Amino acid sequence: MLNFLTSLTKRNKRVIMLALDSVLVLLSVLFALSVHGLSGTLANNFVLYMPVLPYVLLIGIGVSIWLGVCSIRLNAYETAAIGMTGVFALFLVFSSLTISNIMKTGLPLGVHLVFGAAFFSLVVISRAVLLQLVLAVYRRSKARCRVLIYGAGTTGTQLVSALRSHELIEAVAFVDDNVAIQGLTVAHLPVYNPLRIAEVAREKKINRVLLAVPSLSPPKQAQIARRLEKMGLEVQMLPSFAQLIGEEALVDKLEPVLAHRFLNRDEVTNPLIDGAGCYRGKVVMVSGAGGSIGSELCRQVLVCRPDKLVLFELSELALYQIDMELSQITDGTKIKIVPVLGSITDTRQVRKVLTDHKVEIILHAAAYKHVPLVEANPLSGLVNNVFGTQALAEQAAKAGVERFILISSDKAVRPTNIMGASKRLAELVVQDLARRHGQSGGPIFSMVRFGNVLGSSGSVVPLFQDQLSRGGPLTVTDPSVSRYFMTVQEAVKLVLQAGAIAKGGEVFVLDMGKPVAITQLARQVIESAGYTVRDANNPDGDIEIEFTGLRPGEKMTEELTLSGALLATVHPKIFAADELGLSQIEIASALRRLREAYIASDEDMARSVVHRWVEGFEAATQIRLIS
Repeated sequence: MLNFLTSLTKRNKRVIMLALDSVLVLLSVLFALSVHGLSGTLANNFVLYMPVLPYVLLIGIGVSIWLGVCSIRLNAYETAAIGMTGVFALFLVFSSLTISNIMKTGLPLGVHLVFGAAFFSLVVISRAVLLQLVLAVYRRSKARCRVLIYGAGTTGTQLVSALRSHELIEAVAFVDDNVAIQGLTVAHLPVYNPLRIAEVAREKKINRVLLAVPSLSPPKQAQIARRLEKMGLEVQMLPSFAQLIGEEALVDKLEPVLAHRFLNRDEVTNPLIDGAGCYRGKVVMVSGAGGSIGSELCRQVLVCRPDKLVLFELSELALYQIDMELSQITDGTKIKIVPVLGSITDTRQVRKVLTDHKVEIILHAAAYKHVPLVEANPLSGLVNNVFGTQALAEQAAKAGVERFILISSDKAVRPTNIMGASKRLAELVVQDLARRHGQSGGPIFSMVRFGNVLGSSGSVVPLFQDQLSRGGPLTVTDPSVSRYFMTVQEAVKLVLQAGAIAKGGEVFVLDMGKPVAITQLARQVIESAGYTVRDANNPDGDIEIEFTGLRPGEKMTEELTLSGALLATVHPKIFAADELGLSQIEIASALRRLREAYIASDEDMARSVVHRWVEGFEAATQIRLIS
């Protein structure tokens, strides 16, 4: 039966409906003649009407095709279609009456009126019966998706009406938070308490839950969806009807908020004027060019009009993306973009790139910087951050590079994690090379130290916004933890300025204002998206802030210098730290022991080397990754 129904063409279906309506015309005539109380038998009266019948049938077929009654789909036969059928019946009444009068059958007006009413009723009833028969065939032949609707309001009831005629989806029941309607029947479906969802889903063999509560905020909808998914249920959210018709945006309410909104201070927006000449017409190489900081370094260096920009990157995807972006920016200019896929730990490749392209300035941003990941993989972090910096800096000296600027971190000061310790060792390596080559006219080595970058990969703001989009909670390690923050644009602007004013060996520290409490930052992210914080003072709020405890290697607050002394420079936002480094012999000894630890794959030995040579380092006692 199902194969027969699906094989019917649109034309065949129209012919069937015309034949059905013709039969209904005949039945309506018989009904009208039998109930009107005419003299004589039904057979005699029907014979009297027989000359009229062919004309009525032909007119009926023509009017049905003209009005489209025979082409209306069964599952679309609703109010408008019923009205069209009424018009169809009136045409038949008028035709029957007119032709009967012409042929002088003598049938009273009442017979024609009853005929029209009977025909209208039979057509409507036949469509309803046929729809149920067809649906029954589909139900028996295909498995239907049984859905539970969360929300028995306007959206939910209209959804049920829409699903009634669906061939493969069956609405089974409602659940609703409104106690007043729990236990009642809405749109012919029972309404249950949401606490009974697991029980209802099991008893009624629910396949899917449809969230029909568009009035709830997206975070609360996400919380409900997450709770249902934990029960093993498939969940789908429905937009409001206002969204569907375009009165409200059919998009997530959450939109990225500009990073400077969370600084709690004025952003450094002064253009790079004094330092631009340092990079103009030069061959500049950026290591880690595809990262958050590296890519912004590339963008701002282009503004300085270098002769060539070498993009050195380990990640193929990141290199492809930044190369495509910068190639479009430099299209039509004389600036050359050179993408290089490789690792800074590969000494031979680094040497070849520096000599082949005659690199004059290196901005070294390549590093493993995610604290928990480096803490769990200390050897990889130390090799990349320490030996990678050593290889790049030494080859820069041999190739006659003019300037080498290391991008460091405030986590390098008295670090409690391997990432910070690796950055401090990298600083010590660069300081040692600055002393050795500074007097011989070699490269000007310098370092720039700053705090967290808002909006960079793995930073806290994108994490908060992702957690917010999933309904929370926003996770903060400790209520008292605070960090220094900068936007990537102002950090890079000051890095380039610091590199331009460097004389050799400086550890520059950027003015980042006062530390920002992470709890306050979380509140700002929630409120900037238009939601409220759910806590003891506001239990009905949208998003909760959850405290998870400090991760291994994390501090409550970061420091900027080892000595606490900061020296002013020619730029009001750039300071120099007055810090002592290690001697050449000490650096060589530390790197030798670290290399032995790497060759032996001995993490404990590597940690002992770090503890021995990095001032203030306190090894983490536990490793835990936050998923």
